[in-house]
This record gives sequence, C-alpha cells and structure tokens, in this order.
Amino acid sequence: MKREIKRRYPIGAELIGENETHFRVWAPKARKIDIVIDGGDAHTLEAEADGYFFGSTHARAGDRYGFRIDGSEKIYPDPASRWQPDGPHGLSAIVDPTQFKWNDAKWRGVQLPGQIIYEFHIGTFTPEGTWRAAAEKLSILRDDGITLLEMMPIADFPGAFGWGYDGVNLFAPCHLYGTPDDLRFFVDQAHSLGLGVILDVVYNHFGPDGNYLGAFSDHYTRQAIRNEWGDSINFDGEQSGPVREFFITNGRYWIHEFHFDGFRFDATQSIRDKSEEYIVGAIGRAARKAAQDRHIVLVAENERQETKLIWPRDRDGDDLDGLWNDDWHHTAMVALTGIREAYYTDYCGSPQEFISAAKYGFLFQGQPYVWQEAERGYPTFGTRPDAFISFIENHDQVANTAFGERVRFLTSPPRYRAMVALLLLGPWTPLLFQGQEFGATAVFRYFSDVGDDKLKEAVRQGRFDFLAQFPSVATPEVQARLPVPFHRSTFEGCKLDWSDRDRFPQLYSLHRDLIQLRQTDARFRVLKQNGVDGAVLSTDSFVLRYFAERPDDERLLLVNLGSQHVFSPAPEPLLAPPDGYEWETLWTSEAAKYGGLGVRRVVRDDGWTLFAEETVALRAVPATKPRKEPKVR
Repeated sequence: MKREIKRRYPIGAELIGENETHFRVWAPKARKIDIVIDGGDAHTLEAEADGYFFGSTHARAGDRYGFRIDGSEKIYPDPASRWQPDGPHGLSAIVDPTQFKWNDAKWRGVQLPGQIIYEFHIGTFTPEGTWRAAAEKLSILRDDGITLLEMMPIADFPGAFGWGYDGVNLFAPCHLYGTPDDLRFFVDQAHSLGLGVILDVVYNHFGPDGNYLGAFSDHYTRQAIRNEWGDSINFDGEQSGPVREFFITNGRYWIHEFHFDGFRFDATQSIRDKSEEYIVGAIGRAARKAAQDRHIVLVAENERQETKLIWPRDRDGDDLDGLWNDDWHHTAMVALTGIREAYYTDYCGSPQEFISAAKYGFLFQGQPYVWQEAERGYPTFGTRPDAFISFIENHDQVANTAFGERVRFLTSPPRYRAMVALLLLGPWTPLLFQGQEFGATAVFRYFSDVGDDKLKEAVRQGRFDFLAQFPSVATPEVQARLPVPFHRSTFEGCKLDWSDRDRFPQLYSLHRDLIQLRQTDARFRVLKQNGVDGAVLSTDSFVLRYFAERPDDERLLLVNLGSQHVFSPAPEPLLAPPDGYEWETLWTSEAAKYGGLGVRRVVRDDGWTLFAEETVALRAVPATKPRKEPKVR
C-alpha cells in the first residue's frame, strides 16, 4: 500500500520525519530525475502526470542536495530551494521551518490606512548588512513613528552585492544576509515592537545569472514576449499552469513560513498575463488565505497607473490595497529642483498638481503623456486616498540621479522642509526611504555584482544608457564620472551612516515631529474620501482644507514653495474659518528647532502672509473676539 505523504506546498524539499525528506519538482523537460544528497548516492524520483517528479529519501535539515537530470554529471539546485548557503550556483539545503519558535501569536497584522511606510535594503541598512544587525535598529524606527517596513527583494542572487531585483531562487532568502531563521528573527522582532513588514517581490523576470530553471522546463518564460529585463514569465501560455502554481506557492510561502505582512509587487506593468484571473490578483488572494486571521497589505508598482489593481474582483479588479504614486514624486521633484527632463517632462511642480494629487491620487488618468507619446493612467474616482503611496525618495528615484544624491542636497533647506511637511501631512500614505528620516548623507546608487566580466560590463552599459535619457547626465563628462555598478566601492558608499542621526538633529526632529502630528491629530490621521479640497493662492503657493464634522477638527495646510507672497484681499472661501472660529498655527516647517526663522504670523487682519518656502498647518479654535462690524460706506 502506497504511503500517503502530506505536504505543505506542492514543490520543494519538505521534512516528513526526523531523518526523511520528501522532494517534488516540476521538470517536464526531463525523462529521469535523481536526487543527490551531499554529493552521495543518487536516488531516482518517480515520475507523475504533468511533468512532476517526487520521492523521499534519508536526509535531514541542513543536508545539501541537488537534482541530476537524465544522468548528466551536473547537479542542479532545486527550483524551489528554501536556502542556498553558497549562493545560486551551489547546492540547495534542507530547511526545517518548525525549529524557529515564534513569539507573535497575538500579532493581528496590518492594514494600509494609517501606515508610515519605510523602504529599506538589508545589505546597506547597517554596516554589517544582515538581518540580525538590522533587527537591532527596529526599536529606533518604532520610536521614530515608522509603522510598516518595506524590505527590498531578498530572493537569492549571485555575486557579493546587489539590489535584489535579479533574484533567481525565489524561495531562498538571500544567503548574503544570514540564514532563513535570521530572517524569521527579524520579522518576529518587528512584530514584538508593533512594526509590520512587507516584502518586495519580483514576479516580472528572472535574473540573468544563476537561473537554472531552463534545465527543468522551457516553459517558465516566453522568449517571444520580452520586457525591459528579458523574457517575460509564462503566466498564460503553453504549460503555464505549473508556472502559475510556482508563483502562487511562493506568495503563500513567504506569508506562512516567514510571517510577512504582505507584498510590494515590483513593476507589475511588465507582468504579462491574459488569463481570466490575473496572476498578481491570484497570488494576493492566496497570500491573504495563507495569512488566515492576520491582515496583510498588498501594494504594487505600476508605471502605467492601472487602477484596476486596487479594484475588488467583482469589478474585474485584483484586490490590492495600494499603488505607488510616481505622479506625486515627479511633480515634487520638479517643484524642488526645477528640472523638467526625461520622465519629468510632463510635470510642472505647480500648486494645481499638488491639489489634484490630494483630491484624486494620480495626475494622469488617461490624458496624453508627451514623454511616452501615448495616454497615461486610468481613472481613480471613488478610490480611498490612502491607496496612493507618495514619496520624495525611493530606491529607484534616488539612484536615478546622476550620482545617487539624496534629494535634500538638490534643493534649498527650507523648500525641502516644506515638501517633507506636505508629504507627511498630506492625504495619502507616505513612504520614506532608509535614512531619509535623519537626513542621511549616504548616497544610494545602482550596484550589482551579478555575472561574469562580460555580463557585468553589459549591466554597466545598460545602466549608463538608461540614465542618458536625462540630458544633464548624457554629456561625456558626466558619463565618465558615473559610478560603476560592479565596483565594491559603489555598494559600500551606499551604507547608512547611523551617526548622521546625531549630526543632523534638526532634520531628525522635523520628521519625528511631523510623524507624531500625523498620528496624533484626529484630522491628519484619518483620511476621508472627498475630505480635502484645495485652492491655488499664487504661482508657487496653495492651500489644502481638511473638512471635518466638528469645527474644532478642521485643518488648513498652507504650502508656499516660492518667494514671500501677501494674499490680500483673500477672496478664497477655503481660507475662511468655521463660523465663530479663527485659525491658529499648529505647526510650521520654519520653526527654529528645524533650522528655520521661527513661527511667524500668517493670518493678518487684512489678509494672509505666505512666507517663502514654508508649510504651515493651522487648526480652527473658538474665536477670541467677535467679528468686526462692517463700515457703512
């Protein structure tokens, strides 16, 4: 009688006894698959329908193993390997996920409303570049007011360093950062401090080096359909069923075995799938099911701004929670730097653009987009404001400057403070990039150690060609100075210097105070649909009015990104306080503790003074004196 094996997942190596492991792999290209343990004797797996092979043998946690295909000498790592101790070119290792003792049984997960997201890269977040070292910084982030961490990709990749977007072992936490249990420890520590952790996952391509999937099947990718990084993954073509299962299982795995609180799906515009159920939605729904009674957050990067990703399935949507808002970033960068080139071409950095972003999320919802000579975006009407994730910095946008400079060095200090205030008090979900909260001086450049010398040079040239879309970077003088991605110094120069927290107390206080204000003020904390309106006051200034049921909860956000301007007379209804109330300054980006000129009177008897490069938050308070009687003329 055949023994029934109960597996957690349909693929990979799973312990089924103290010294016994069951293996299952999809390899329709093979006639015979042997499992080889630590270079020892081979054990032939049984073939089953649809190209799968399975079987069990004597093997324990920590043993190294690989697959021999059709008797060849080469031994390949498991496509669903749970750990690659020596990297993608080495043998896989058997992992026992039950050995780690979790302490987060009471953790109920996270939901997107109210989050302050913090994107970070494990390899540069600390000098050590490990999960254990990063865990030691978690209490600092908690005290700063961060609530949700977004970890850049960790699927294993070859080389000594990289961003993580060239992963090839999608189930294996990157060996450079520690063991799988080190990752579990990090997530467990985060939960103990009330921090959620979502994982950036790359489901649009495989990396160019260390990917052995082609030895098992030709159908993981569709070579006839390419995207900007290579062959598209086969989610809807011939033999796409097992490929879809592979990725859906991957989503379930990260949620269940590592207790991640959701995903950020990378570059979904390059995930090609015409199936009845779009693969991103399928992965997300499976992940929610794996989380059981925990809430998880699912967000996406989508260059085309396809809002169907956040619609519910009964509206032909994909049930995600949020989308990165590149429109917000681009208009902010133009306002901060005045640079309008490449993908900043269609933005003015104008007051109206910020007002529209506050009311509608995306700026482009189907209008012509000159830079791409096509329409951009899709309608957002009826969408919650917190579904749009806004940022001044992220990994891509910092690195897309010529030398990876932080944004604060590209503009004036008061204008930067004013924009940070708009980001952290505005009606969207704000995202900070590692070190931004304390004024990090460390650059963040593109670094990649993937491949042989030929591939490294191709990556370097491709990166330089990408940056050449910016005329200011395309000159021979600048191109000659661009950091080389595969140089160790490029990577090392991106590591955060945590002593910057002490060197820049004004910027550190700015971010901490703004986050605290957002989290404690009833009106800034709760984002209501259609709860904000705005008006242009000058070529560089505008006001956002936060309406509330109680007059005491009404707020104004007055933003001036230009020179001083006196708005008098003031025929703008949004500036009028509720009846029987007056406006009182609640917070200003020009407070002396932030390096500004101090609190100044904005509301005057005959109008408003909008001081240069300042954001001011005002609250409605009961009037201290009656209204003046008008003069009879």
